[in-house]
Amino acid sequence: MTQDKKTFYITTPIYYPSGKLTIGNSYTTIAADTLARYKRNEGFDVFFLTGTDEHGLKIEQKAEAKHMKPQEYVDMMASDIKKLWKLLEISNDKFIRTTDDYHVAAVQKIVEKLIAQGDIYLGEYTGWYSVDDEEYFTESQLAEVYRDKDGKVSGGLAPSGHEVTLVKEPSYFFKMGKYADRLLKYYEDNPTFIEPEIRKNEMVNNFIKPGLEDLAVSRTSFTWGVPVPSDPKHVVYVWVDALLNYITALGYMSDDDSLFKKYWPANVQFVGKEIVRFHTIYWPIILMALGIDLPKQVFGHGWLLMKDGKMSKSKGNVVYPEMLVNRYGLDSLRYYLMRAMPFGNDGMFTPEDYIDKINYDLANDLGNLLNRTISMINKYDDGKVVSVKAVTEFDTALEGAYETTLTDYRKHMDKFEFPDALASVWAFISRANKYIDETKPWVLAKDADKKEELDSVLGHLAEGLRLIALLISPVMTQSPIKMFAQLGLDYDNDKSLKFGDTVVGKTVTSDPTPIFPRLDAKEEVEYIKNKMAEEKAKNGSGKLSKSAQAKAKAQSESEDEYPKEISFDDFSKVKMVVTEILDVKRAANADKLLQFTLDDGTGIDRQILSSMYEFYPNFKELIGKKVVAVINLKPRKIRGEWSNGMLLSTEAGDDVKLVLVDNSHKNGAILG
Repeated sequence: MTQDKKTFYITTPIYYPSGKLTIGNSYTTIAADTLARYKRNEGFDVFFLTGTDEHGLKIEQKAEAKHMKPQEYVDMMASDIKKLWKLLEISNDKFIRTTDDYHVAAVQKIVEKLIAQGDIYLGEYTGWYSVDDEEYFTESQLAEVYRDKDGKVSGGLAPSGHEVTLVKEPSYFFKMGKYADRLLKYYEDNPTFIEPEIRKNEMVNNFIKPGLEDLAVSRTSFTWGVPVPSDPKHVVYVWVDALLNYITALGYMSDDDSLFKKYWPANVQFVGKEIVRFHTIYWPIILMALGIDLPKQVFGHGWLLMKDGKMSKSKGNVVYPEMLVNRYGLDSLRYYLMRAMPFGNDGMFTPEDYIDKINYDLANDLGNLLNRTISMINKYDDGKVVSVKAVTEFDTALEGAYETTLTDYRKHMDKFEFPDALASVWAFISRANKYIDETKPWVLAKDADKKEELDSVLGHLAEGLRLIALLISPVMTQSPIKMFAQLGLDYDNDKSLKFGDTVVGKTVTSDPTPIFPRLDAKEEVEYIKNKMAEEKAKNGSGKLSKSAQAKAKAQSESEDEYPKEISFDDFSKVKMVVTEILDVKRAANADKLLQFTLDDGTGIDRQILSSMYEFYPNFKELIGKKVVAVINLKPRKIRGEWSNGMLLSTEAGDDVKLVLVDNSHKNGAILG
């Protein structure tokens, strides 16, 4: 029964409805949905929360531009987001909106409680604020500072590239510094609280150790927000309002907090890396002040990038999920995002890679295995699965391969390593295709004495496909149902993950249909590019907006001034910059390659693969070191991973060393 199950609470960030969501936004939600479905399959009582963050000055301005009231605007946008999640078959248990009455009431009670206990006090805020980011910045945190003719600061750019304005107004402040030592101690005692670990290092070194400033938690210059009851000219800072959704959705500070008592603390909260600070500094401190347990883990995943950087409407490089789903089906999108994108790091989307994944992984590997198996069962056994009794060593080997696959799959899924989990399933698919070549059913069918072997082979293939369908079901929501139907199985009941005789006696379809028809790669790549070009035209034929131009300027020097793609023969045009090693690990399926995650000063993690393992066997010691990287080489795919540049090294005989620079050099500083 449900009450006997172990609970699992997972959340996405609540999305800011200031524009249409892209596949980048969908990435987080599909990942959370994948984990929620997996945990349900494993027997957990799951509560999965997503929603919308609907207050703030930016929303007020968006509504005004459309001649709408803010509530009308967010009602429209929330409806669109719900429609998108339905299209993507997101299985959330609740969709919260920060304009919901129960949430507003709970936020007001929480703020008054924190004021009463002295954690929040009234003062005056003077500083820099980005409307686009809904975020405050000190002068030292700005990516670029503007000065007037007298040298006084007159403005600047946030790290995102958005312009900031000077704000001076009465404000309530939260005493963040009061909890800094306690937060650091919590990090030490709970080493997996922030994942990947590079995110924790960023929080500690960039924000906590320099000293936590008190956080302004109210605004008086606009009205679209949650009013502070005891001082209603103040509205609660949108980030405080938003973070509290994770507990108000469960009934915290309401008449019925049974869900809060059942599911809190959250097992994991998925967020994009750009908002890790809010979720791992401000959020835990607020919870500490309230005397509430902290979530067990916050996982800050990377960005979905395009070849020219982060997906952006102003660049005209956005891809919307509706287009891909309508053209190629839902499962191809869900599979691609979970297979091609390394969840902890940045990943790159290209039309070519997207179509290749459909043609090779889905059509060739999985689709062909299903079609071949069903066709042979129809041809040799009149459409009925007769036996899965192991007759030869090949049968036993396939069963053993599945047991290894299941172990690896669970290990990776439990660690949110979705690409690796799928890779383990596809390794089993390859093994099953090899099993056909080893056993040669078409040869066995010619020998009446080999009938038992033939029946076993066909039964093993059918059972293998049943298990494959179940393993991919958290990611691909429609294909497993189609596979079960073609295998003559009941999707609601035949769900044991044990290799057995579930398929015996079942009658497969007499008319097998490819679940993933092979695509014309050239034609489909062109289709996606044309759709992207159409979106670019809608946004001013690719002309950069003011904020996008500012962002390019803020990244030290725009890469557009350098050749985007150069050959090794054209090395004279190379762009070299100082980078900091955030993380390094062994590259998968490669003996000599190390996979580096680097901070090149742009705010977007850069991944470079380099054959350095034999020279740095203790490679983790490199984390925190600064190295020189070539960043405008044409990206290359090495062993399935993108390498975006090259690390400089020296070579003297057999002695190879990376070119290191001292920490006085800023990340992104250009050599030349």
